[in-house]
Amino acid sequence: MQALLDGISRNAFVILGRAGMDMFADPAGVKSEDAETFNADLGGSSANIAAGLCKLGASAALVTSVSDDAVGRFCVNKLKHYGVDTQYVRAVTGEFRTSLAIYESRLENFQNVIYRNGAADFQVTTDDMDRVDLTPFGALVTAGTVFAAEPSRAATFHAFERAKAAGVPIIFDIDYRPYSWPSAEVAADVLSRAGAASDMIVGNDEEFGFMAGDMAKGMQKAKWLSENGVAIVIYKMGEKGAVTFAGGKEIHTGIYPVTAVKPNGAGDSFMSGLLAGIADGRDLRTAILRGSACASIVVSKPGCAPAMPNRNELDQFLADHPTPTEV
Repeated sequence: MQALLDGISRNAFVILGRAGMDMFADPAGVKSEDAETFNADLGGSSANIAAGLCKLGASAALVTSVSDDAVGRFCVNKLKHYGVDTQYVRAVTGEFRTSLAIYESRLENFQNVIYRNGAADFQVTTDDMDRVDLTPFGALVTAGTVFAAEPSRAATFHAFERAKAAGVPIIFDIDYRPYSWPSAEVAADVLSRAGAASDMIVGNDEEFGFMAGDMAKGMQKAKWLSENGVAIVIYKMGEKGAVTFAGGKEIHTGIYPVTAVKPNGAGDSFMSGLLAGIADGRDLRTAILRGSACASIVVSKPGCAPAMPNRNELDQFLADHPTPTEV
């Protein structure tokens, strides 16, 4: 586990996965079909994680593909706006398109419409991965969606091999999105392979249950992974908090209750806050709680990347919410 913590402490991350455009209805509470105005910003799990890390003082580079059009360029511009290194973002031509998400700032009957037909981010290749200089980075981070289709799947497993050869720890956010996969069986097999090759795994109870082949056995799967080579496994349970398996111990943590305006973006912000907390030299429990605080902040505001806190905003939130709920 020490090699993983040492890598994260370098506070420099290479992140694999998609960047997309988010459009969210304005004002808060209005349904998409009734909206007259939408705000646009950066989206996509990996791009959100990268933006969140940069806002918390880390350095992050994103490896992905975007469409060679106005939407792709919008995403690249937004990545730069948040301080993300875009040298490994490649524009692809043809009919491939950057992902688009249209959603609302509301909880009741929340709608999130995802357009991923011919997704450009699935066009990342092994050549793209070979162009990445791993020397500056302390850890590689990926979200599971990269494994849903080729050539991105093979390219990401190739990146894992390169990272292992270079001694760069691998951090895996399961991020299972059924609509991206050809079948549940393929997804379970591929995500399990990715999990077994990782040094840290973060996922929710449903994702671990899916990997286990039985929703009732998610906790058992998480514990098994921690006993079979994965240094840190974080099992998230929504409002019930999280259980972390690390070093033969279990760490139980709660959440910070807030008035939420939407359900999405929490997982991406949790990952950013967690990694930034470890990089700041905080103990694992404290870093997990900082991740939980980031998640609470994001669901309390419209948007994803723009809602992620900077360090001052996170510290102020924690000062105002000193005690999380107990699991």
